[in-house]
Amino acid sequence: MLAVSSYSKDYIDTCRARVAEHVSVYRAMIATGDGVDFTAAVAAFEPVFFNNLVLVLESAFVHRLRGKESKDGNPLNEVRLLSASLLGNGGILAVDKGIRWTPDATVLGYAAGDRIEVREPGFLALAKAFFADVAAKYA
Repeated sequence: MLAVSSYSKDYIDTCRARVAEHVSVYRAMIATGDGVDFTAAVAAFEPVFFNNLVLVLESAFVHRLRGKESKDGNPLNEVRLLSASLLGNGGILAVDKGIRWTPDATVLGYAAGDRIEVREPGFLALAKAFFADVAAKYA
């Protein structure tokens, strides 16, 4: 596929709705149980699930033109780096030297070398910022 310079509002909204549906199913699942064993199982499952949803965000917009994305540590950069690190660096954040990365200025605050373990609140903030950035730069 060629690089994409724009996405339709409908496509962005469809992707946003798909992610919201995944989160809704997750919430329904965790609402079904209780007890120490269930709580421990959810605690172990949560970062696996939300790390994978970071990959969903990236894959939905993977062909975006990088020049429009910028290199200032924005949410698009953050999702790209998190995804690359989850897939190719064993879940340890590796920062691209071409991106101005300041952990305190990112949504999740990961620094190079940190283990990526995205939880629900962090993912929701990241997805919101990511979709806003996609809409602003590519719609």
